[in-house]
Amino acid sequence: MEYPSVCLKRNPKRFGPSCSYSSPLISAVDVSHDDRAITIDGQRRVLLSGSIHYPRSTVEMWPDLIKKAKEGGLDAIETYVFWNAHEPLYRQYDFSGNLDLVRFIKTIQSEGLYSVLRIGPYVCAEWNFGGFPLWLHNMEGVELRTANTVFMNEMQNFTTKIVEMMKNEKLFASQGGPIILAQIENEYGNVISSYGAAGKAYMNWCASMADSLDIGVPWIMCQEDDAPDPVLNTCNGWYCDQWYPKRNIPKMWTENWTGWFKNWGGKDPHRTAEDLAFSVARFFQLGGTFTNYYMYHGGTNFGRTAGGPYISTTYDYDAPLDEYGNLNQPKWGHLKQLHDVLHSMEKTLTHGNITSTDLDNGVTVTIYATPEQSSCFVGNVNTTTDATVTFQGSEFSVPAWSVSILPDCKNEVYNTAKVNTQTSVMVKKPNEAEREPAELKWVWRPENVDDMAVLGKGHGSKSKLLDQKIIDDVSDYLWYMTSVNINDDDPIWSDNMSLRVNGTGHILHAFVNGEHIGTQWASYGVFNYVFEKNVTLKKGQNLISLLSATIGYQNYGAYFDNIGSGLVGPVELVGRKGDETIIKDLSNHKWTYKVGLNGIDGKVYSMDSQFATKWESQNLPTNRMMTWYKTTFKTPLGTDPVAVDFQGLGKGMAWVNGNSLGRYWPTFLAEEDGCSAEECDYRGSYNNDKCVTNCGQPTQRWYHVPRSFMNEDENTLVLFEEFGGNPSLVNFQTVRVGSVCGNAYENNTVELSCNGRPISAIRFASFGHVHGTCGSFHQGECNAEKDAVSIVQQACLGKESCSIQASDDVFGSSNCSGVAKRLVVEAVC
Repeated sequence: MEYPSVCLKRNPKRFGPSCSYSSPLISAVDVSHDDRAITIDGQRRVLLSGSIHYPRSTVEMWPDLIKKAKEGGLDAIETYVFWNAHEPLYRQYDFSGNLDLVRFIKTIQSEGLYSVLRIGPYVCAEWNFGGFPLWLHNMEGVELRTANTVFMNEMQNFTTKIVEMMKNEKLFASQGGPIILAQIENEYGNVISSYGAAGKAYMNWCASMADSLDIGVPWIMCQEDDAPDPVLNTCNGWYCDQWYPKRNIPKMWTENWTGWFKNWGGKDPHRTAEDLAFSVARFFQLGGTFTNYYMYHGGTNFGRTAGGPYISTTYDYDAPLDEYGNLNQPKWGHLKQLHDVLHSMEKTLTHGNITSTDLDNGVTVTIYATPEQSSCFVGNVNTTTDATVTFQGSEFSVPAWSVSILPDCKNEVYNTAKVNTQTSVMVKKPNEAEREPAELKWVWRPENVDDMAVLGKGHGSKSKLLDQKIIDDVSDYLWYMTSVNINDDDPIWSDNMSLRVNGTGHILHAFVNGEHIGTQWASYGVFNYVFEKNVTLKKGQNLISLLSATIGYQNYGAYFDNIGSGLVGPVELVGRKGDETIIKDLSNHKWTYKVGLNGIDGKVYSMDSQFATKWESQNLPTNRMMTWYKTTFKTPLGTDPVAVDFQGLGKGMAWVNGNSLGRYWPTFLAEEDGCSAEECDYRGSYNNDKCVTNCGQPTQRWYHVPRSFMNEDENTLVLFEEFGGNPSLVNFQTVRVGSVCGNAYENNTVELSCNGRPISAIRFASFGHVHGTCGSFHQGECNAEKDAVSIVQQACLGKESCSIQASDDVFGSSNCSGVAKRLVVEAVC
């Protein structure tokens, strides 16, 4: 297939006659595969895909995100389908707003891209309960993700519903639509051994059920080596170059993790552009033909969608498009250049005979040869030593942990470690529509907990402790209340008594006789703790009221659905008299339950709530738990993305004009250890503990406010403060490019862009040997004879974008020898 193209600005000597890839208008009908690649209308294809989850952005963001993905060189957009979002209550479906799956797929189609639809319907995805609705867990006789009739009937019902929706809109490629692949189940091979023979039977049933739906395109199963024919097995991970399918099917990579997720208490992850590009190039060097970036845009866990427990509201993932939809440079640009090169080699990569030669010290040369053309990769997996490779009469410098690509086996047009695209430094700018936080006027109202904490009123009772999943996830909050009668002769009575609660790792607020005695929580990966506080009881009736607050349900692992939540017990009173300890187990007492909080049930955050006018303006309390706050603010000027700063708050939830921003928790600080002041070294295998930042700082201080949530002028912000905080520092800011750093090796071109703003200053420019990173560059041992700053100023000042060739012709000769010269520029936007 021939592609319309837009010629590259880069050096034509380096890239030859190839041009920037622009995907065609899709018109696929026949999608199949052979042992080499996915075939579309009979043609083997190199396919580059990226994950964008529709509920983690807004309808208004979708076109821009998908357009940027296309401009970044992608062929397809991949998404999960989120069962619990679409069927939160049994047979009550929701496909409205940013859950409009059909609209999302059609938006992909309108940009001329393909779609990969991962129906699952188990998704993991750091999504609440892995995408399963909680009512499913509560069905009588159900066992999830195994050969269980109750579960399989419900899974088939939802999967069929999604397939029929797609068919009705003619969205499968077999109908002329964009969906070229669909996925059933998800990473089941990681846990199948825990389910024994029933797991194997379930996996085979999944494949058979999916195949029976007759969608006309291939089904895939990721991380399932034994996926039965015709379902295709695929790989997930940071690296999949060494993975090969067991059957004669294409080598496919459904999740190349572009970074990592963040949990409350976690540090900021960062996977370098160099390493991510290396992983992709190695995959194609060793026979891959389909890859998908997980994530290409991570987005935001709005509402209560975050899983975990303890997954943060931001799902930025260090993806090529950041949480707000901005280009994450240099990652986006470095990958775009790689995609252009891979697309230019499509014929040889999908048809060429492959020969590989292992040289010394981790260097491998791979040749893809057809009668018409040969294309080559030179890979260096050594983590410390650069290589100089002599190949077909030419000498190539291949840095450690990098891959050089030679589309004609003569000229290196791309190396994964040589970044020739700008780095964008994002900054936050104050709201110019008003002076914040000074002009924000706050009102407040208490969350009335007396009915539960003082009176013990609830909706029902049981003589046992219930797992919080019983409430079908209609709220984060569940009250557990019981009365204890203590007489003079009760053996437990003493001057030294405590309340001991065995929790499940979620948040616990404990009240005794209406008095708050303490709060406790755990951290990511911790599924239990023991809360124990001294209590002063009275003779006679004593009320114990325990408020459990979930932080998202477990989303991964064998039998993850059975991990306890809420208060599973025991709950005990402990009395101590000298060396004697008396324990009174309250677990089988009569417990009264109340689901939710009054303010949330009454939708205090809604613009049309019956409580909209019942707010106090006097004596604004701070650091008071269970308190509602409200203010109005003006929409920040311009079109840049908006974030709200919640510094000073404790933990709670936030709404703008009734739209949930998600949970906030700025007081949960990232771990102190693990960060380094040294520059991140891209060399060597990546993991989520490598190259982290933000140690000791709030896990998440800033929260995305989509522009579509805001009115043209004035807006309402409502906070539910669970722990206690001070809203006086809250302010809204815009997110934009503050400065850019360009880098290009000799005979390439530095291209700078301030995303629509003029370049106002040049902080640094040098052609030669340069040290440091963006924001801290300094000249090295050799530099060109001309004044680089003056040349760049003349080319760039006052312009929104500019380009300068890194060459002696522009900057003059230098005394550099044996050094890879590069042009480095730092500009202010």
